[in-house]
Amino acid sequence: MVDPTPTSPREATTHTRAANEAVAFSFDDPGDTERATRGLITTHPTGQIPKLDGGVSWDTSRHDFIRENEVSPPTVNPSLWRQARLNTVHGLFEVADGIWQARGYDISNITFIAGTDGWLIIDPLTHEETARACLELANQTLGERPVTTVIYTHSHTDHYGGVLGVTTREDVAAGKVRIVAPEGFMHEVVAENAVAGPIMLRRAMYQFGALLPANERQHVDCGLGTAIPAGLPGLIAPTDLITETGQEMTLSGLRVVFQNTPNAEAPAEMNFYFPDKRALCMAENCTHTMHNLYPIRGALARDSLAWSKYIHEALSLWGDDAEVLFSSHHWPRFGTDDVSAFLELQRDVYRWLHDQTMRLANHGYVPTEIAEALELPACFGESHVQGYYGTVSHNSRSVYNRYLGWYDGNPANLDPLPVVEAGRRYVDMMGGADAVLAQARGYFDDGEYRWVVQVVNHVVFADPTNQEARELQADALEQLGYQAESATWRNAYLTGAHEMRHGSLEFRNRGGRNLVEAMEADHIFDVLGVRFDPARFTRGATTVNWAIEDLDELHTLGIHNAAIHHTPWQHAPDADATITLRRSTIFGLFEDGGGIDAAIAAGTLVVDGDLEAVRELFGSLDVFYSPNIVEP
Repeated sequence: MVDPTPTSPREATTHTRAANEAVAFSFDDPGDTERATRGLITTHPTGQIPKLDGGVSWDTSRHDFIRENEVSPPTVNPSLWRQARLNTVHGLFEVADGIWQARGYDISNITFIAGTDGWLIIDPLTHEETARACLELANQTLGERPVTTVIYTHSHTDHYGGVLGVTTREDVAAGKVRIVAPEGFMHEVVAENAVAGPIMLRRAMYQFGALLPANERQHVDCGLGTAIPAGLPGLIAPTDLITETGQEMTLSGLRVVFQNTPNAEAPAEMNFYFPDKRALCMAENCTHTMHNLYPIRGALARDSLAWSKYIHEALSLWGDDAEVLFSSHHWPRFGTDDVSAFLELQRDVYRWLHDQTMRLANHGYVPTEIAEALELPACFGESHVQGYYGTVSHNSRSVYNRYLGWYDGNPANLDPLPVVEAGRRYVDMMGGADAVLAQARGYFDDGEYRWVVQVVNHVVFADPTNQEARELQADALEQLGYQAESATWRNAYLTGAHEMRHGSLEFRNRGGRNLVEAMEADHIFDVLGVRFDPARFTRGATTVNWAIEDLDELHTLGIHNAAIHHTPWQHAPDADATITLRRSTIFGLFEDGGGIDAAIAAGTLVVDGDLEAVRELFGSLDVFYSPNIVEP
């Protein structure tokens, strides 16, 4: 049981102070400050962007404590503090002639390019509120223009979720606005969030520190930007897809040449070049950090070898010509020499991660050994390849996992006990909880925080009501957070400490509702299968026909041998029942099988045949709540 009067975050210990004081970096380049502030025209008049339903979506003053202090406090790694200060720079900036960016009002950037018939917008941020505020800032400052093109660089939410803040479904449907995205965009937008969305959302709270108040002992930064805004993302499907490198389009009167880069930073992503402006957009494939080959919120492992090759291709295509490079996060690079040097180092860091991980793997080293052994060589001594978002440690594990999977080859690790059972046995073998904690405190006093969290984790999982263990675990996690250069690691450690003290967050996960109108039928049945609990379905083999009205499609869902199967484009003549509904009805039924009667009464669900079969189907679907992470 959690103490009803939880403790507050602690001071940095002498070991953490010493560790942070010892951080020496050669990349404290004033050039980054010049780049991050160059071209500033204006800032948002208040720095506060309200949410549509009340409250605040974004507030620049939340991180004033970073802007106001050049010297890092003892509770923040000095290298991360430097990155955080650069990320808090906000405003509307001129990038090149006719190109502007609004930065610092979302975790991502929105880019405005003046076309012959209106704005070409690149990446309309995460939420409608922040995107609309930035468009208003651009119109008020630069002169009002209609939006005629929106480009989504890739399939992550912070690059399309604010589209309803810059255009409408009606204008897109009427042909007034074109939306351009890479091939596979819609599939990947839904796929990443459909099957693993609920747990990914929970883990993202750790990665981005969403539960943490902003101060020097808690939330400081997210690595790619300051923070995630509050709100719900939207989506409008693309009107045009980029299918190959070299594809050229004229958008808003501007020539654009595209490079398709699937399975690099995102499963569907693209870079592109404006030849008449000599301006290169590298999407999120090149930013001012070493990126994730695996985000700790969870996702498919990314292909670091392909990533490096795509950057090399962009360098070959445009490196000798581009005068400015801008991305979906952080600040631009200016001048052909600087652009080329930036691309070269970005290219080389992802290739180094790939090759050196697999070199050691082929020598027989396992992921934990590789992560401990690899350190960035001195040649990577520039800020934009440091581990503020990804790290060498977890990126190397990702490379290993992509090729060799979770198993390290040692049979001792082939079938380990689950964490609760292992925790109880570890604690018993070590002489009981009191003995473990006594020794762990000694390690804590010596600054061995990694070992403390590894050992005390067993005590917490053996007995989550042990308040002494929770406090010691929180204290050790906190010190690791204070020392972390990576914003994502800091956020994860400090969120873990927060939940050790305050208890795990509990909420009903309704992820996916905002994407339901973008879902294809395959996605719907994939989600249904993940929610299906065969122990609660007692009817045996069953077949249900589906007519999905807004897709104008027929499908058959079968249940057999404790699993579902799906046949598209047809109805089974001997089905137990046929249901007719729209996609907007589906998630309500997924989350509340008891809502069938209400849906029938409202006319949003029509059932022909065995109603009880349909009741039992939807009654067998799990509702997802936020799972515990740092305790059982």
